[in-house]
Amino acid sequence: MSLMNNLSTSMISSSSSTFFAPTSFNSRTQSVSVPLKSINIVKCVATPQEQQNAYKTKVSRNANIAKLQAGYLFPEVARRRAAHLLKYPNAQVISLGIGDTTEPIPDVITSAMAKRSHALSTLEGYSGYGAEQGEKALRAALASTFYRNLGIEDDDIFVSDGAKCDISRLQVVFGSNVTMAVQDPSYPAYVDSSVIMGQTGQFQKDVEKYGNIEYMRCTPENGFFPDLSKVARTDIIFFCSPNNPTGAAATREQLTRLVKFAKDNGSIIVYDSAYAMYMSDDNPRSIFEIPGAKEVAIETASFSKYAGFTGVRLGWTVIPKQLLFSDGFPVAKDFNRIVCTCFNGASNIAQAGGLACLSSEGLEAMQEVIGFYKENTKIIVETFNSLGFKVYGGKNAPYVWVHFPGRSSWDVFSEILEKTHIVTTPGSGFGPGGEGFIRVSAFGHRENVLEACRRFKQLYN
Repeated sequence: MSLMNNLSTSMISSSSSTFFAPTSFNSRTQSVSVPLKSINIVKCVATPQEQQNAYKTKVSRNANIAKLQAGYLFPEVARRRAAHLLKYPNAQVISLGIGDTTEPIPDVITSAMAKRSHALSTLEGYSGYGAEQGEKALRAALASTFYRNLGIEDDDIFVSDGAKCDISRLQVVFGSNVTMAVQDPSYPAYVDSSVIMGQTGQFQKDVEKYGNIEYMRCTPENGFFPDLSKVARTDIIFFCSPNNPTGAAATREQLTRLVKFAKDNGSIIVYDSAYAMYMSDDNPRSIFEIPGAKEVAIETASFSKYAGFTGVRLGWTVIPKQLLFSDGFPVAKDFNRIVCTCFNGASNIAQAGGLACLSSEGLEAMQEVIGFYKENTKIIVETFNSLGFKVYGGKNAPYVWVHFPGRSSWDVFSEILEKTHIVTTPGSGFGPGGEGFIRVSAFGHRENVLEACRRFKQLYN
């Protein structure tokens, strides 16, 4: 075993920006002071003798997990960022890769969490386990805020520790014998969770796809909405709008076609609306705005990108009572059983913050934060447009989807990182349809976004 000396260079987590330039912006855009960290890197090297004598249990590995390719996308991006910092220890790295928020949570929200936290130190304010489905007041507030007049009731809503977690819980409900379709490109958790559940075949390297998954190609040519006439029937359809990574938002007419397609095929749509509050166009914010959707759809959502809750962890899933399995059993009852078995409910402190988010002051504060990130997207879009690139997204989502035709997206990622010290995300990490693109996140301090755009211009002018 060899031990490297402490690195004297400070390193900040992969979701943070590390370039802090002087600025004349207001308090929201001022530089943020981050404590320096030194990191011990321990490298373990097994000798041939150790490998020969390694004890092994008689428990076989989950063959489905063994199907997964390389690492999950975002940890792999973080690994490459860390390697870059080892190579260039003095580099001022700007991270516009992983979609992690950077701006402080509004005080009206953190004050409510602090109050709930302090109350736990009193006999009157202490509470232990809560309802696995979420606190009644929060469920009611979610229903009235996001689903008013849509026929969604309080008890159709399950509060959770995030939409990503609920995606995996839903996969447990569906089991291994279902077939699934996914937008291509799309958020990788849909595919990876399906692989782990055993819903797919092996990875086919020649086409960069897993067997038994229906990849619904979404391209600039089709407006990033799949040609449903060419999509095979599957049990489950994962659909995200506004989309991560392309930023495209489905219109009312497109979602009407999607609901009809699901109903004609007896499929269930899992609709990810994590970016609905970023919508600028007059498109549906919820799948349940579409007539008949309650009979074929589930909706997941989150406070992560609205209120900066990426670390606080709070989301929700809506499963209407009208949604039934083929034998007539309500899907919501099975999801409730999974929740009660695998989950003890979201943090009561986080739920206090969620309730504050839905107050009039909280909604106004969230809109201000969202507006700030949308200004970032505008800056990034204008930069790449000025350089002659084809650019998509940025209007209805905090992501900018930039086309580098004929090039490997990992090669472009590496070029940008090597020459500008900026972290982006390679499009191929979101599926084969993402090849030739990179995703640039608008989550970042304003001075970092401006500096990143200066570096992009320097590289590609």
